[in-house]
Amino acid sequence: MRVLLLVSLCLVLFNCEDKQSKAKTKDIKTEVATKKDTTPKRQYPYLDKDNVMDFFLEFEPLHKENKVRIVTSVGDIDIQLYDKTKFHRANFIFLAKQKAFDNTQFHRVVKNFIIQGGNTDNVNVAAKRRKIGHYLLPTDTNRGFTHKRGVISMPSSDIENPHKLASPYEFFITQQDAFHLDGDYTVFGEVIKGMDIVDNINSVDVDEADWPLQNIYIETVKILD
Repeated sequence: MRVLLLVSLCLVLFNCEDKQSKAKTKDIKTEVATKKDTTPKRQYPYLDKDNVMDFFLEFEPLHKENKVRIVTSVGDIDIQLYDKTKFHRANFIFLAKQKAFDNTQFHRVVKNFIIQGGNTDNVNVAAKRRKIGHYLLPTDTNRGFTHKRGVISMPSSDIENPHKLASPYEFFITQQDAFHLDGDYTVFGEVIKGMDIVDNINSVDVDEADWPLQNIYIETVKILD
């Protein structure tokens, strides 16, 4: 009789431990699933040469903003982006929304010619851009726009680039007419307020590489409309 009682007691204890073990396993699985569910999902794909044009083809109709403010350490520059150069407009809006221009600089200033911005030696900005993607944009130069004073255009990449594909993270603003650039670089907007800021930046002292001796920061790009 005692043997039967001991066996029964062991079975009861084993069943209890088994149920507790299963309950703990279930709790752990639930916790893991919850953690997976709460992990932020990437909103946009990593952009590269294979998907970038399709991406902006879908992005552009849903994001029609075309007025931005470049907030710099020396004043604001308001830009009207052109609807006709839709991929370049969409690219600029997209990168502004991703804060990709924040804490960059006007890194190239050529007297009576241009101010060029978007470059930086900030490692955090570089890391952010690596996550966004690595891509170039084709030129779009047959829209009737010219490199008159005060337009914003996109430089080509520094890599071997016979087709002058545009570097999406940089831009330049013409301080004087520069019609010799027409046909090679895409004009995608113009300054509507703040040309005095452009002129002031263009007048600063620079080194042999045209980098301003005193850093001029792009604090952010705000979307106005």
